[in-house]
Amino acid sequence: MELAKFISEWDQDPAGVKNVFIEFKELLESLEDTKIEFHARPGVTYSMRGVKTSQTKWPLFVMVDVIDDDPANRWLSVCFFGDCITDPDELGDLVPEGLLGEDGHCFDADDAEPKEYLSARIKEAHSNQ
Repeated sequence: MELAKFISEWDQDPAGVKNVFIEFKELLESLEDTKIEFHARPGVTYSMRGVKTSQTKWPLFVMVDVIDDDPANRWLSVCFFGDCITDPDELGDLVPEGLLGEDGHCFDADDAEPKEYLSARIKEAHSNQ
């Protein structure tokens, strides 16, 4: 599988985001009625997308991108469609037309960012689809 190969070959991680990415992958694997799609664009992004198999409104409920503009210092961007989640702590940014041409709500994630907060947003988006 391409996703497993990407993870196994990811050897430089000064920002400590590889484990966060793996935790989000494991969360997606645990959610009912969910499949993971992976889209690799080396030098740009590696995109892990949570898709509900019964979903009809949106083509995905979360996109976890590994930003690869500097492969030696990757970081994560976790995005949702704007109306699928709440952001009570106002940690995210509204990105007009930033998610597949629709308004998105995106969070930069690293090891210091509250993983629990983003995990709750992933679960929220999953339940709202």
